[in-house]
Parts: sequence; structure tokens; C-alpha cells
Amino acid sequence: MKKMFSLFLCVVILSGCFAYAESAESLIITDMIGREVEIFPGKYERVVCIGAGALRMYSYVGDISLLCGVEDIDNETLEARPKMFDAVARPYVLAYGDVFSSLPSCGVGGPNAQTAEAEKILSCAPDIIISEYEDAEKANALQEQTGVPVITLKTGPDGVFSEAFVQSMRLLGKVFDRSDRAEKLIYFVDGERAEISSRTAGVSETDRPLVYICGLGNWGTTDHLTTAPNYISFDIANVQNVCAGITGKGVVPIEEEKFIELGESMDIMIIDAAAVKNIRPMYAEDKTIFDTCKAYQNGEVYLQLAYNAYYTNFEIALINTWFTAKTVYPELFADIDMTEKTDEVTEMFLGKPLADRIFACQASFGGFQKINTDTFFEQ
Repeated sequence: MKKMFSLFLCVVILSGCFAYAESAESLIITDMIGREVEIFPGKYERVVCIGAGALRMYSYVGDISLLCGVEDIDNETLEARPKMFDAVARPYVLAYGDVFSSLPSCGVGGPNAQTAEAEKILSCAPDIIISEYEDAEKANALQEQTGVPVITLKTGPDGVFSEAFVQSMRLLGKVFDRSDRAEKLIYFVDGERAEISSRTAGVSETDRPLVYICGLGNWGTTDHLTTAPNYISFDIANVQNVCAGITGKGVVPIEEEKFIELGESMDIMIIDAAAVKNIRPMYAEDKTIFDTCKAYQNGEVYLQLAYNAYYTNFEIALINTWFTAKTVYPELFADIDMTEKTDEVTEMFLGKPLADRIFACQASFGGFQKINTDTFFEQ
């Protein structure tokens, strides 16, 4: 019966594709992993998104009402589903969770389910699939199984500031005939980046504090011994990275001895909120772990929003960059209120002001803040 049902769905979907061929002009596009796919721009009415970040990126550009299924991880009304990100703010779920909860499952999703579930996808009867499974062979196989286009997105290590993010937004705009929306978002991000950089460009290198970023998520939560020697937000805000001399790209772990060494010259420490749950038990076991850290002893420790939760929250990564700049150069950003900036950014990305709901999430700890180093990790 399952095979007959799947065959029936394939026939229905393929019939729809043939209808497109008769009523609209097709276009051959190249997706983000180099696959050429025939599409009918703006003619799709039933969409599913699979893989880490796909639904989030679609939510920035696409029409939410076209979704015909979601992964279980994004349906917070389900009891049996991956829950590892529930405490962390995922703005696209905050914005559209009511819609997601009304849709059938197109797969489990989550970091422990790294294979597209063709049968569940077929049961949703989509006419297009937006994917973040960056495997051309598997994408081709899924396209053959379902009989509908599979469009794969991708972003680079610089997240919201990556050229791959720009290309993915433009690809979605082209597929769904929403290029104006995609370009508006790209223009906004470019403008935010330029303003942050221009405000700080005049600060001489000798006047730039040495700043440490830690706790950045990397397929799971980390702690104060995980950092980024080439952190893009620091580059944009003209911030001097105390880890600039460390070898490695992306998120990298360092030894405790290296942290102690860096701590001697560390003016400011910024902790990603996702790491707090790991740092607190470490601190409870050994309250001396920050004793050699100048920033900690001087009370110059700050908390940014957790921005990795089922891949990157791109809007939060942008908001964090504003917070970094304001933290390091408070006099240059005295006019920036982080609640107002958060609302401004989420309205652009998702059409809704979400600051209060983001800050209320368990792993946000109330939002952006200067940490009270006497009490924060005692809780």
C-alpha cells in the first residue's frame, strides 16, 4: 500500500509539473551545490524545506502560506521530536510556529537525522523541495524519487555576511518570483554592515581593546575554551581579536593554558549565551577558572545571544555584531538601543518585532547584558 500511495503521489506531482510546462516558461537555474535544475518561477504552491537552516532561509524570502509540511524539530507542539534547541531562540519558529504546528511532518529533522525522508516528503505532496542537505548525489536521487525540483541552499563560514548567504537569498527570490524581497533583505544587511564599520573605522589600532569571543556553538554547545580567531563580527566592527594569532578557521578549541595566557591581555570577554549551561558546572567545580583573566577580574564580561540552533540564526548573528560594536565602543553607539535594534532586524528578516520573545527564551538569560561576575555563574 505504501508503494502504491507513493506512486500515486508521484503521478499527481508529475502531472502538476507537466501542467507548468504547458502554462509557464521554465528556467534552468544552478543551485548552491552546482546542480542544474529546471524550475517554473513563481508557479509553486506546495513547499517543503528539509535540513538544517532550509526552513529558516525560506522564511526570510518565501511565502509561509505555501508550506505543506515541516520537519518535526520545527513543530514545537509534538511530544516526540528533537528538543535539543528548545531553550535557544529560533526567531523563524517564534514568528511562524503557529503555522508550522498546523502542518504535517516531512521528516524528523535535527542534527541526528541527516537523511531526507522521501516517503514523508511525498505524503505532503510538495511541488518543490528546498534543501540544506549539501550532497548533489542525494539531491538528485530525492528529485528522481519525488518527481519535483530539489533546490539546495548553502551559506558560508561568515554566516549572514557570507556571499553564499546572498546567493541563497537570490536563488530563493528567483525560484519563487520574489527577487524584490530578496534584494531588499540583501540591501538591508549590506547597509547594517557598512554602518557598523563606518562608525568604528576611525579608531586607531592602538586604541582598540583586545577582545575574546567564546562559547560559539559548533554542532553542539561549547564553553569558554572555544573561540574564533577569525570572527567576522570583529572584522566588521574593527575590533581587535585577542586570538588573532591562533591557527585555525571557524570555531576552534584552545587549551586551558592558552586561555590563561590570553587572559593576561584580555580587555573584554564576550560569551555566547549557549555556552552558559556548560560553563556553570565547570565554575561550580573550580571557581578559579577565570582568576587569571583580566576582563573577568575587571568585570568586563558580556553576554551575547546564542545564534547557532539548528544552524545559524542569521538575524541574530547580525544583531550580535551590533552588540559587539556597542560593547567595545560604547561612546560610538550610545544611540543604539539593543531592544529596538533587535526588533528592527527581526522585522526586516521575518516581518515581526521579536525582541521580547527572543530575550524571554531560557537560553537568552534575559537578553544582551554585562555579566555580574560575582553572581552570574553561581546560579
